[in-house]
Amino acid sequence: MRVDLFDFDLPPDRIALRPARPRDAARMLLVERQRIADHTVRDLPSLLRAGDMLVFNDTRVLPAQLEGRRGEARVGVTLHKRAGPREWWAFVRNARRLRAGDRVDFADEVAAYVVERGQDGAVLLKFDGAEPVEELLARAGTMPLPPYIASKRPTDADDAVDYQTMFARETGAVAAPTAALHFTPALIDALDAAGVRRETLTLHVGAGTFLPVKADDTSDHRMHAEWGRIDPATADRINAVRAAGGRIVAVGTTVLRLLESAADDRGRIHPFEGDTAIFITPGTPIRAVDGLMTNFHLPRSTLFMLVSALMELDTMQAAYRHAIASGYRFYSYGDASLLLPHPAK
Repeated sequence: MRVDLFDFDLPPDRIALRPARPRDAARMLLVERQRIADHTVRDLPSLLRAGDMLVFNDTRVLPAQLEGRRGEARVGVTLHKRAGPREWWAFVRNARRLRAGDRVDFADEVAAYVVERGQDGAVLLKFDGAEPVEELLARAGTMPLPPYIASKRPTDADDAVDYQTMFARETGAVAAPTAALHFTPALIDALDAAGVRRETLTLHVGAGTFLPVKADDTSDHRMHAEWGRIDPATADRINAVRAAGGRIVAVGTTVLRLLESAADDRGRIHPFEGDTAIFITPGTPIRAVDGLMTNFHLPRSTLFMLVSALMELDTMQAAYRHAIASGYRFYSYGDASLLLPHPAK
């Protein structure tokens, strides 16, 4: 498909630079095939049914943004994907200045060596020393805010809390699964009272999620790979909910991508551990989920293509027109949408 089919005009003032406070006070647009309706995230228990299941990503974001030097040259590093105990692929500002064997010095005596340069422009770094890399990043790194926020304001202490979900447990992401940022203990209590079940899986979100689609046709775009895991017990519990007539609602595109990677042709989830580079566009069958809660995405992005696969492109174009006209806040710290492609029974 032509990538320009997924383009739309977004006023710059619609980009949220801070989250709603409290988190569950954010607005939420209900999108079904035949209608859209304005809600808030706090309405979620009334929009789901007893026996439905929300599936969350329990990845924890690392302070994966680093500023360093190679000699006199300044180098900006955003870690992307772990390649080994001390090795990470990274996107590097001024990468052309780096060669294999070069040492990059960061703050607080943290350093890394260039191992190689990848074909996609990424650089493989190996961190010096014996301390766990997580400890080094805690000393020298900052939270890796998305470019559309970081270009408008500096990262600060609030982001260390704001850019982490209440489910964060498994350290390894360099971007937050932002749909889950809207959840609070009070909202979880309300969902429990409504009989809505929940489950977690792990997908370590990479910085590639922010890469623009440069191809003119979706068939020419190379999707970034991310590591994920669904253990056997989790797969069994998800399958049991569907078998009992409940709906599986993914909280975030990361969850949907991992579930679809683990699903067979009948939509049954199997245990999964490894990389997924699944690219979901209109025409890709959605087998594993019955709905999606997600934020509002960038024009021409792989994530807008994904929601258009779930709901159909015309439906999402109409929903986004309504969201823009109605003042919804976009992107990572913005408002939410609840996408339900099948009519209620």
